[in-house]
Amino acid sequence: MFSKSNLLATLVGGIAMFVLGYVMFGMLGESLMEGHSLINAMKDPPDFVHLLLGCLISAFALSTLYGKWARGHHSAKEGAEFGLWVGVFFGLGEGLIWFATSTMMDLTGHLINAVLNIIFYIIIGIIIALIYKATSKKAAA
Repeated sequence: MFSKSNLLATLVGGIAMFVLGYVMFGMLGESLMEGHSLINAMKDPPDFVHLLLGCLISAFALSTLYGKWARGHHSAKEGAEFGLWVGVFFGLGEGLIWFATSTMMDLTGHLINAVLNIIFYIIIGIIIALIYKATSKKAAA
C-alpha cells in the first residue's frame, strides 16, 4: 500500500487532479453548466488547502485501487479502462443519485457533469497507470 509506485502515483495523481479539476470543472465546466445549476453552492474563493488535501486523499485511494485492479499490467489502456469505470461510477451513478435526491442541478447539468467526470477520471487513470509502469520498470531493472 505504501510502495514507491503507489506513493509517487498518489503525488502526481493528486497534483494532476488539482490542476485538471480546475481546468475541467472550474474553467470549462462553468460555461457548460451555465443555466443548469439550480443553486449556487460554490465557495468564493475555494478553500485551496482542503481542496488539495482532498485531491491527494482521492489520488491515494485511486492509486491503491488501481494497483490491485491492474495486477501488474500497467499501460495507458489499463489506466483508461480503470478511469472509465471510476468515472461511470462517480460521474454517472452518483450523479443520477444526486439528481434524484437534491436540487443542485437539472438533469442536463448532471449529465454534463457525468461526461466531465468520465473524461477526468480516464485522464487521471492514465496518469496513475503510467507512473506505475515507469516505476515498475525501474524496480525490475
